[in-house]
Amino acid sequence: MSNSTRDDDHLHDLEDGAGCTEIWEKLSEQRDEAESASGSEKDE
Repeated sequence: MSNSTRDDDHLHDLEDGAGCTEIWEKLSEQRDEAESASGSEKDE
């Protein structure tokens, strides 16, 4: 694989065996953080 990142790198801190709920929560938190970061940049 020429790409050094994996498709699941954004889930690296979830425990093995995490279920749908844990994955959903993690993705939601990441999306909220990204939105709040981009929102603060728009205000400037």
